[in-house]
Amino acid sequence: MGNTDTVIEAYLDNAATTRTSDGVARVVEEMMLEEFGNPSSKHTKGFEAQQKIKEATEIIAASLKVQPKEIVFTSGGTESNNMALIGAALAYKRRGNHIIASGFEHASVYNPLLSLEDFGFKIDFAPVDEMGHIKIDELLGMITDQTILVSVMYVNNEVGAVQDIAALSKAIKEKKKDIIFHVDAIQAYGKYRIFPKKEGIDLLSVSGHKIHGPKGSGFLYIADGVRVRPLIFGGGQQKDRRSGTENVPAIVGLGEAVKEIYTDHDAKAKHLYSLKEHFVSRIGEVEGAHLNALEDITPEAVAKTAPHIVSVSFDGIKAEVLLHALEERHVYVSSGSACSSNHPGISGTLKAIGVDKKLLDSTLRFSFSVNTTEAEIDHAIDSLKELVPKYNRFQRR
Repeated sequence: MGNTDTVIEAYLDNAATTRTSDGVARVVEEMMLEEFGNPSSKHTKGFEAQQKIKEATEIIAASLKVQPKEIVFTSGGTESNNMALIGAALAYKRRGNHIIASGFEHASVYNPLLSLEDFGFKIDFAPVDEMGHIKIDELLGMITDQTILVSVMYVNNEVGAVQDIAALSKAIKEKKKDIIFHVDAIQAYGKYRIFPKKEGIDLLSVSGHKIHGPKGSGFLYIADGVRVRPLIFGGGQQKDRRSGTENVPAIVGLGEAVKEIYTDHDAKAKHLYSLKEHFVSRIGEVEGAHLNALEDITPEAVAKTAPHIVSVSFDGIKAEVLLHALEERHVYVSSGSACSSNHPGISGTLKAIGVDKKLLDSTLRFSFSVNTTEAEIDHAIDSLKELVPKYNRFQRR
């Protein structure tokens, strides 16, 4: 008789990317093989492609309760953030040269902002507390008559801290009403219902592959009346805001992903929170494990954080060592932001929230999706219970 043991594969790196849904894959294939026209062409094939873009735009706009004309398609979250920050800074540079962001932004926000210093802009980063919440009084104290833009991450990609975006926007605009407020919602969109008009958001960045859409898809919401200088010039597509032939398969796939993720959304969110509650209730079984940016393991505390991200530090074990040991058990996690893997170093997020120096290089991120099961969580925890003591003993020798 053959081996009938079933290998459990626990993919717990969904904050890095999600599996493309079957429905998204089908519509992407259809657009590539059947409705492949250039949307700028004047014949039937071009018109059909343009209609598909229009339908996707309307789905996305409806999810945000905004106008379709306020959506610009991009190649993903990095381009959306670059377009928002650099484009807005250049558009409003006559008004001032000062920009503020939170102290633990993603590299696709942090690096574009640093690049703007070469063009005479002054960048300040507002501190956060140990739970990853922006110290709003300190942020407000940074605002000057030269401040033109504030950028805040809705959900932190490493520890799952959630900002009160509506309260931040209200306080910022009461201090200086003409500030442009940008929100990186790459880890929040699809997990929360986000309404930019209600929450006071002027610019909102989203990536498709975080919500089971195609890689290379995303959009930037630009509130009507807000100016953003284009970064890509050419044929004037998307009302001159982002030239280049539209990636129709990716756009249509993104529209399908949005439709799917916001169908039965409350049930999906409840599922994610139940997974997170189960994970944090069991992580205490692992020797020397420390949860980050989480007050305690009660459902009430978990509900204050993003439903899909857990950050855990482990005494005495390098994150990369544990990551690869878990990989051998078919448990896939991350040691931080996947986008920063080509530039390894100590996480700025963990430093910003005050994680003990001894744990900065010993932290893993576990992240879930609507496809994640409780069995995967249990397999990960059981693997950690075996591996952590083993590697602790080895490294103490």
